[in-house]
Amino acid sequence: MPSPSPGYSITVRVQAPTTPRVTADLATAVSKAGGVITALDVVESHFDRIVIDVTCNASDAAHADAITEAVQALDGTIVRKVSDRTFLMHLGGKLEVTPKVQLRHRDDLSRAYTPGVARVCMAIAKNPEDARRLTIKRNTVAVVTDGSAVLGLGNLGPAAALPVMEGKAALFKRFADVDAWPVCLDTQDTDAIVEIVRALAPVYGGINLEDIAAPRCFEIEERLRAILDIPVFHDDQHGTAIVVLAGLRNALRVVDKQLSQVRIVVSGAGAAGQAIIRLLLGQGARDVVAYDSRGAVHSGRTDLDRFKTWIAEHTNGGGHASTLREGLAGADVFIGVSAPNVLTGADIATMASGAIVLALANPDPEVDPIEAQAHAAVVGTGRSDYPNQINNVLAFPGIFRGLLDAGARDITDAILVAAAAAISDVVRPGELNASYIVPSVFDPAVAPAVAAAVRAAAVADGNSSPSVTEEEPSLN
Repeated sequence: MPSPSPGYSITVRVQAPTTPRVTADLATAVSKAGGVITALDVVESHFDRIVIDVTCNASDAAHADAITEAVQALDGTIVRKVSDRTFLMHLGGKLEVTPKVQLRHRDDLSRAYTPGVARVCMAIAKNPEDARRLTIKRNTVAVVTDGSAVLGLGNLGPAAALPVMEGKAALFKRFADVDAWPVCLDTQDTDAIVEIVRALAPVYGGINLEDIAAPRCFEIEERLRAILDIPVFHDDQHGTAIVVLAGLRNALRVVDKQLSQVRIVVSGAGAAGQAIIRLLLGQGARDVVAYDSRGAVHSGRTDLDRFKTWIAEHTNGGGHASTLREGLAGADVFIGVSAPNVLTGADIATMASGAIVLALANPDPEVDPIEAQAHAAVVGTGRSDYPNQINNVLAFPGIFRGLLDAGARDITDAILVAAAAAISDVVRPGELNASYIVPSVFDPAVAPAVAAAVRAAAVADGNSSPSVTEEEPSLN
């Protein structure tokens, strides 16, 4: 059973007799059922009864039910209500719109709206670049999805994707003060998505594509980059690639190996897998073999689309046609962006000494982290309840902060590499060890470091708009 997690936190409101051991009995019942108590709060107290909110973490929904049953089984105990704290957080959504200016009297209104706003409209019509400074465009990102590849859950559609996009927008604001907004499209037609995003782009300073299935996501990103003058970033591809490169840079330092000398196995040849491979090859990796559900990706296969064909042409120089388990033997690095539980600890044991395992399938990784730690020198996952959380939140807030600050028009490989280096360098040499290859997602140094590196790279590429940094626009 997975470890209890705040993602399955519940609050059980319990009515119980006023015995001296009431709280101890409740705590014992939860503990025996495998739950982890985080709070016990008395909400009512009477002569003959007491009402207590028992808050605890479970490992999944069924486990939460088992904990509730264990509490209910205590003598004289009545469970009044069970609240799922994750669902409570999402009630009414996680976002709101808050004005940045005060509207206290007629003078304020005449400047924020009519008649004063007309002067600003005319200024932008005369000089469209002024929109980056005189509207929300300078600090706003559209988080665009069609709901076709939501987390690891599959094609759930736009409405079911909305909670994820809201969460993404909240992270943008929390970590980089970027205003982001969900744009969930009720179409999975590539042409329609491209046209809709093109039409709404004037409002935004950047586009974050999210949870769009491969291979459609590649074409959508490629076409939008060609027609828009703002950066288009598919986080499932490039955000993942950036944090993998950041983690791998430091993991290789821990085991004293070089990227150009290690053998790398990548499980998953979709959007994230391809982006990771492209970035690693660009940084000097020489021996990479990718695996999909049918085995090794090689040039002898006849079932490859043009994106996997690219992988076959640029990796697997030995032409391996093995299974993932077979190909893992002797490898130095495993990178998983595929499916849960495709490997066991015994498979990790066949890797080379000083092995690095980055098993990033969420919520359940490709191999149990505890089993992997028994054999690998460094283990990272996408989860917050194990060391070395390789999570995209380390990258995308700071990346868009830097892109917006630079008034960038595009995203280059130099920007991706700069972001990865900034993340890895937040971990100082004296802090680096097998359990700390990337900083915490809550480390306040991360987003500013990434933003500064991205902005510098954009300027160096000639990919910025210097007028964005001017204090005031010209209205004449």
